[in-house]
Order: sequence, then structure tokens, then C-alpha cells
Amino acid sequence: MISSLKPELIEFLNEKAAQYEHPVFLDTDPIQIPAQFSLKQDIEISGFLTATIAWGNRKSIINNAKKLVQIMGNTPYDFIINHSKSDLSDLQFVHRTFNVEDLIYFFEALKQLYKAHNSLECLFHNHIEENRLQIAIHEFKKAFFSIPHPARTTKHISDPLKNSAAKRINMFLRWMVRDNQQGVDFGIWKTIPPNVLSCPLDVHSGNVARKIGLLKRKQNDAKALLELDTSLRKLDANDPVKYDFALFGLGVFEKF
Repeated sequence: MISSLKPELIEFLNEKAAQYEHPVFLDTDPIQIPAQFSLKQDIEISGFLTATIAWGNRKSIINNAKKLVQIMGNTPYDFIINHSKSDLSDLQFVHRTFNVEDLIYFFEALKQLYKAHNSLECLFHNHIEENRLQIAIHEFKKAFFSIPHPARTTKHISDPLKNSAAKRINMFLRWMVRDNQQGVDFGIWKTIPPNVLSCPLDVHSGNVARKIGLLKRKQNDAKALLELDTSLRKLDANDPVKYDFALFGLGVFEKF
């Protein structure tokens, strides 16, 4: 399929990837939330929580992600490490189906992980297989829910091994891994190469990918993600997920 792409279409995708990977778009993107921090762990925690609630209306996502940062006193890492149960007693939060019960567990799970690890990076790096991060995401979810937890809360982290495209956590991984030369992603995880990343596949990127011949499968699931990853890696083996900017920008901003 990818071999049938015309050179001018490939050039067009490269141009669009460069156009939309630009700080000017941060004002409308949830990545603006972790972008306000400089400490690695602050970026990780605020980015992870923001990505977790990144579905629905983008303005609502950003507003609620700002509330999460405020709940943590604008110091995510310090709050996660040092909060007590009394700090959680009067919490109020809801974003679609993610509620305060889920949030309290996320705080507790992150506290346990950061007590054991200096960064979330190693939890993914240790499980890179077949040049992809799908098994790593599965193992991260297992670690995240390794302490007693509400059954309802597990739905907020997707599992690629259960045929999920895991859009939100793949977006988080893009933020952490890809370099920050363009002033958008952070590049704070140095042990994971960008060539193992997967595109955050959603309705926008999926529809555009189908229209231009990068993807045939109709469902946005793990099988579709593998197909799209394969196509994008043929376009750029070293940094395939840069095309997320092109696909998403064409879908959201240009109604391609």
C-alpha cells in the first residue's frame, strides 16, 4: 500500500508534519499542561494525567487538566511523593467517566511507582520488544494496578494486548520520547528511541490515514495501529510518529 504513494504525496505529508509540529499550536493542545514545567518528574506526572483524560472536547480537556495541576498545588512531583490521605479527603474532580475515585487511585499508584523508581521511563524501557512499545504499555498497566484498586479504574489505561490502539498513552509516550528541537515534544526520556513509538491513532488521524492510503482497516484498534505503524515507518524509519502532526492537523484543522 505504501509503495503506491506518489512522491508528491509523501512530500506533502512531510510539509504538513513540519507545519503542525510548531509551538503556535500549543495554545489549543493539551501538551501545554506539562509544557509549563521543567523538572522531569513534574513533566511526567502532569503529562500522564493530562493524557489520561485526553478524550472529548479539547477545551474541556485543557481546563480539567489545569484543575489537576491546581489540585497538586502546581508541584506535581512533590505532591505525589508527599501527599497523605487527609490531603485527598475533600477532593472534587470529574472529567467524563474519570472521577474522584479514579483520581485518588492514580495519585496513590503514582506514589508507589515513584517510591520505587526515579522516573516512569524505566517501566517502559525495560519492556521494549520487537521494536515496539505495546508490550511495554501492557506491563506498565500491570505495574500501575499492582496495589489494591477499584475495578472501574482499570479502564482508564488501555491495554494493546487486548486489541486497544491505546491512543492516549501512545500520545503520552510521544511527548516524553521525541526530541524538543521544534519546541513541542519534550525528549526527556533518553533510553527509548523514537523509532519504537506508535502513532496516537484516533478518529481524526485514522480517517486521514485511510483517505491517503496509509491504512485500510476500518476499526481504530491494535491491528489498525500495527498497520499504520508499518506504513509510517516506511516513510521515516527513525521518526515515524512525526506524521501524527500531519494526520491530526489535516483532520482537525483542515477537515481533510
